[in-house]
Amino acid sequence: MTDTPTPSPQNPPARLFALLPCAGTGSRAGTAGPKQYEPLLGVPLVLHTLAAFHAVARIEQVLVVVSPGDRFLSVDDPQTRLARCGGATRAQSVFNGLQALLEGVAHAQDWVLVHDAARCLITPAQIDALIDACLDDAVGGLLALKLPDTLKSETDGRVSATVDRSDKWLAQTPQMFRIGALQAALAARAASGFDGITDEASAMELAGQAPRLVPGSAQNFKVTYPEDFALAEAILKARP
Repeated sequence: MTDTPTPSPQNPPARLFALLPCAGTGSRAGTAGPKQYEPLLGVPLVLHTLAAFHAVARIEQVLVVVSPGDRFLSVDDPQTRLARCGGATRAQSVFNGLQALLEGVAHAQDWVLVHDAARCLITPAQIDALIDACLDDAVGGLLALKLPDTLKSETDGRVSATVDRSDKWLAQTPQMFRIGALQAALAARAASGFDGITDEASAMELAGQAPRLVPGSAQNFKVTYPEDFALAEAILKARP
């Protein structure tokens, strides 16, 4: 575990950046194109996600990582930047996006909040809660939800055991880590095709770190299946 850098003229206070991997195809969503561009209340899904991050004044810039040939999004906002460096996997897209941040205005000691583009119900308050919990943490952390349901293990289609859920959490995003530390953790697994990396926290865990768990919300789910779109729209309609 490393100590938090002390601000100085040579080592300025760490800034906050957001990174949205937005290069997936969403094959389980049953949509004609990428699910992140499907309309929700008449607006492409990813724009709801971006609006939440734009409402957090502490975030310096939001980097949206899209596929090289993706021309759906155009940006006319100094707080948002497109990087056409999306990879074949989410981990590759995040890794490429971190490099794009470092080649731009970010530094290794700055923070990055990596968030699924399809988690369009994230709120500014939840983003702020993660920042407040992790800003002085030596490692960083992630939004997560205590497992609410009974958990079963399975053998040949039948229950083989009931698993203790008292220490089980469902990982969500954003996940907030120092840019340099996360890039190094992913780089260590790049040669294996990022084997074992399912999210940023898992990369940090494999690097020997223990990310902080910050309580999230059941509404912060990732739109994955066809029925999720109607649920997301209902929640958005219910909000002020």
